[in-house]
Amino acid sequence: MLELKAVEARYGPVQALHGVSLTVDEGEMVAVLGPNGAGKTTTLRAVSGTVARRGQILFDEKRLPRSAERTSRLGIGHVPEGRGTFSELTVLENLRLGAYTRRNGLGDDLDRVFGFFPWMRERRDQPAGTLSGGEQQMLALARALMGRPRLLLLDEPSLGLAPIVVREIFGIVRRLNEEEKLSVLVVEQNAAVALESSSRAYVLESGKVALEGASEELARNEGVRRSYLGY
Repeated sequence: MLELKAVEARYGPVQALHGVSLTVDEGEMVAVLGPNGAGKTTTLRAVSGTVARRGQILFDEKRLPRSAERTSRLGIGHVPEGRGTFSELTVLENLRLGAYTRRNGLGDDLDRVFGFFPWMRERRDQPAGTLSGGEQQMLALARALMGRPRLLLLDEPSLGLAPIVVREIFGIVRRLNEEEKLSVLVVEQNAAVALESSSRAYVLESGKVALEGASEELARNEGVRRSYLGY
């Protein structure tokens, strides 16, 4: 479904990616691990068209446009690091904004999202800024789902959240992947939960792919265990 071929990206004079290549198959969940500054977030931004890039990025074997809006319309949803909800708007208004690329109305999408996040139905008129950190992360995820993406880009969904909330969020993402065959590319500092949830993973270092393979194999890799799993 998604293929990056020797992708480079930069912020002005600073080059952040140095020839990154990776793939995500249809219905697959793939994790990207690595230390701070390794290029993980930039990799997602390169896919969604929010950073200057070179190289090839293919979606369904067609080159992706260098436009965030056009990329979204093709079926790629991006949940950025730091939640990104509109704090002054209500839960429902945030969800409606997630469907802005849709041409045929909301249909059953609200009921679908409320099925994954039942608390949102009862609190749909509550301002997003009054939600807890975990609830805001769930709202950011739900808002992306309103666009009916085929591929979901998740950037550090566990950042600043309690372990029990992280488990809940990844449990929902796994359900989406397993039940709806939603393809997922997730960047995550919590290597243990990322490897447990994904089928394959890549490790980035200094803007390059240092390791790749099945998640189970990487979890047994001594270097990965020492650097990211803590044992």
